[in-house]
Amino acid sequence: MKQTGIVMPGYRMNDYIVILNPPAELSNKIRVIREDFNKEYRVPSTPGKPNLLLCSFTQLTMMEDRIIRNLGQIAMGYPPFKVEVRDFGSFPSHTIYVNVTSKVPIQALVRKIRSEAQALMKFSNDHKPYFSTEPHFTLGRKLKPWQYEKAWLAYSNKHFTGRFIASEMLLLKREHGVDKAWQVAKHYKFENLPIETKQGELFL
Repeated sequence: MKQTGIVMPGYRMNDYIVILNPPAELSNKIRVIREDFNKEYRVPSTPGKPNLLLCSFTQLTMMEDRIIRNLGQIAMGYPPFKVEVRDFGSFPSHTIYVNVTSKVPIQALVRKIRSEAQALMKFSNDHKPYFSTEPHFTLGRKLKPWQYEKAWLAYSNKHFTGRFIASEMLLLKREHGVDKAWQVAKHYKFENLPIETKQGELFL
């Protein structure tokens, strides 16, 4: 049976994202920049607080508890780390963002989530998890050529700095296919504890 859209009648599905949330002060500064960008270049407003996406996936609600435990194991063994933000970057010719310069610890965390949680996150070949390899705070995406060219001409010469200690990650969820606000499913503290996980325990 081909699985597309809202699948498997009788089974509930959710969309999930795993994110790093900057502190309120930095989040508000980025939000103001994003709002100015949206207004200046006539880009639809982006809902929600600025955050760093680690991964996104769609899965059956019945899998949620196992995923929560799995991500908890990962966070328990991961150390807090510094996130440095500087100036702006782009993905030609469609996206402009606030640039994250301290990519290595974030990319390492994404690789760890991918290696230890991907099997639980994958629902089907039509619903594969997405893992972010270039951490950034999006200002505008799916830009039209004139929006991108005009905005990048300005933002390639703008300056912005910020930093914070990432001490936790969040799992957010919402009903699959429904454009509602994200809800927090779980906070995870980075505890840097020695964790020994035997193969197979993740699927208990």
